[in-house]
Amino acid sequence: MRVLGIETSCDETGIALYDDSLGLMADLLYSQIDVHKAYGGVVPELASRDHIRKCLPMIDQILTETETKPDQIDAIAFTEGPGLIGALLVGASIAKSLALAWNIPAIGIHHMEGHLQATQLTETPTQYPFVALLVSGGHTQLMACSQPGEYEILGESMDDAAGEAFDKVAKMLGLGYPGGPQVASLATQGAKDRFHFPRPMTQKPGLNFSFSGLKTHTMNTLRALKDPSDQDRADIARAFEEAVVETIKIKCTRALAQTGYPTLVLAGGVSANTRLRASLQTLSQTLKIEVSYPDLKFCTDNGAMIAIAGLLRRSQWQRDNHEIIARPRWPMTELQGLAT
Repeated sequence: MRVLGIETSCDETGIALYDDSLGLMADLLYSQIDVHKAYGGVVPELASRDHIRKCLPMIDQILTETETKPDQIDAIAFTEGPGLIGALLVGASIAKSLALAWNIPAIGIHHMEGHLQATQLTETPTQYPFVALLVSGGHTQLMACSQPGEYEILGESMDDAAGEAFDKVAKMLGLGYPGGPQVASLATQGAKDRFHFPRPMTQKPGLNFSFSGLKTHTMNTLRALKDPSDQDRADIARAFEEAVVETIKIKCTRALAQTGYPTLVLAGGVSANTRLRASLQTLSQTLKIEVSYPDLKFCTDNGAMIAIAGLLRRSQWQRDNHEIIARPRWPMTELQGLAT
């Protein structure tokens, strides 16, 4: 079975073609960083317009490169949510229109389930059951994944997600967009232990996260310095990053103990963070568990993760449903089980 994947949830256009026999045949990704850089963050209307410009040419390029004709595609998978409403509608409209023209099914995919399935794109796909840490610009969640398509939320962010906190701290430090990589880069120049930032909600039981207080602590530290130097900012970046990473590590330890699962899967854009990967790799040695990551190119939004998630959800494809739906907010608890 061959699936065309379309990802347009935010500021990256991802198109991919996946075959369950041949594997990933082609994968294209266009980033809108240059479009939004001047504004210090994603401008939803500009994101939607850019998806409109890029989607169809990229699909045509994928088909040309793989010498694939429309009648060789069995289904189209697209990101239905969560994400920016306008950006989602672009992908949904194109996917549904092509599916109708080609007389094939289309299915909307949950963006975070796509990130979970990105680990299946590695040479050694992750075996169930496992604990998943989904950490991105809009989400920080711990999930128990007992089998494909069956998820239980163990804990999630009560306010800012980790990636969102990175972006906001980047602005405080006078860094560019996107903020996460900029903070991580600056943190490598910071002195260890000059500042010690709180590890939020780790003194309480449970698996929920909160990063808004850490963000406020960062701002107060900067203000106390009055005229922070470059080294001051680097030291603060390191303290902030270490606080986020250690908080996540503590919560992951608890989740693994609670479930007894032997594997931790790290997915989402922040999973590319070097310090976070190193910390969780140390955790794997301490607890004698496996830690699985997607390849770096599949950490950020991409079409391949949507295509492979489409294969997972193939039993729920509906040929006669041409309604165009986008879900800017879509809790994973609302996903249907595969047996439904």
